[in-house]
Amino acid sequence: MSVHSVGAVLASLKFTLVIFVFFTLSVGVVYFTKGPPAWILAVPFTLFAVNLTAAILTNPVFRRQTGLLVFHLGLLGLVLLLAASRLSYLKGHLEVTEGEAFTGQLTEYEKGPLHPWHLEEARFVQKSFTIDYAPGLNRGRTLSRVEWLDEKGQAHERIVGDHHPLVLSGYRFYTTHNKGFAPIFVWHPADGSPPRQGSIHLPSYPAHEYQQALSWTVPGTRHEIWSLLEFKEVVLDEKRASTFRPPREHHLVLRYNDERHVIKAGESLQFPDGRLHYLGLRAWMGYAVFYDWTTPWLLAACVVAVLGLGWHYRQKWAARPWSGDDEID
Repeated sequence: MSVHSVGAVLASLKFTLVIFVFFTLSVGVVYFTKGPPAWILAVPFTLFAVNLTAAILTNPVFRRQTGLLVFHLGLLGLVLLLAASRLSYLKGHLEVTEGEAFTGQLTEYEKGPLHPWHLEEARFVQKSFTIDYAPGLNRGRTLSRVEWLDEKGQAHERIVGDHHPLVLSGYRFYTTHNKGFAPIFVWHPADGSPPRQGSIHLPSYPAHEYQQALSWTVPGTRHEIWSLLEFKEVVLDEKRASTFRPPREHHLVLRYNDERHVIKAGESLQFPDGRLHYLGLRAWMGYAVFYDWTTPWLLAACVVAVLGLGWHYRQKWAARPWSGDDEID
C-alpha cells in the first residue's frame, strides 16, 4: 500500500466515524465503571489528531481556503491538547486541620501517567474558616483563610472558597462541603524522646452527625484507640441561620484494651510507654485539588478555531455580493 493510500485511509470520514464510536465507548467505560482511569480518553483523542492531520495533508481544499485551514489547525491543536490534558492531569481531595500545614498528602486522587508530580511544593497553612448555613442546613458561603510562603520566603494570605481557588505551583485548591472536627493530641514517650503532636479527623459533619467516632493508632506505638466525640449543644440549627464551629463544651470517650475512659481538653491518658495528652478540639477543612496545564492553551485553540471558521464563512459569503436583483425566499 502506497503512502498516498495510507493517507487517504487515515483521512477518510469512515475512519472518523470509527473514532467517534470508540470515543463514545471509552467515555461510557470510564463513567460507568471504576476500572480504567480517565486518561484512557487520550487514545481516541490521539487517533482523532491523526485523522485530522491526514485530512489536512491530503485534501487540496485546505490549500485553496485559508480560513478553513486555520479552523482545522485550531481543531487539531484542541484535540492534541485534550490528549495531553488526559495524560498529565491530576484531581484529588485533601483535608487540613486549622493551624496545621498541608505538605502534599492527599486522601484520594487520580492522575494521568505523565503528571509532573510536584504537589509538595504547593504548601500552605490552614488558618480559620467560616461556613454559613441557611435554615434547613443549606450550606452557603465558605470562606477559608490560608497562608503560604513564596519562593523568596515572603508570607502571603488569601481567602479561598468554592469558586475562588488558591493557585500554587499550577495546582488549584477549592473548598468543598467536606469538613469536620479534629481532636488534637500530644504523645509524650516515657523514654524521654521528643513529644509528637497531631490530630485525627473525625467523619464529616453534619453529613455524619451521629457517627463522630474513629479508630486510630498512636504514631510510633501499637496503641489502637477508638475515639468518640460527645456534646449536647446544637452546632448547626436546622430551623435558623447558623455558622459551622466546633462545640464549646464536649468530651471524648476513648476505648483501649476493653477499657473505657472519658477525657476533656487538658486531661491525659497514661500508658506504660508514655502519656497521651488531649489538647482540645479544632476543625478540619476539605479541599478539592486540580492540575491541568493545558487550560489556557485550550482556550487559545478554541479562539483560533472560531476565528478560522469565521474567516472561512466571511470569504464564502463575500464571494457573491448581494445585489438589488437578489430575491429573498
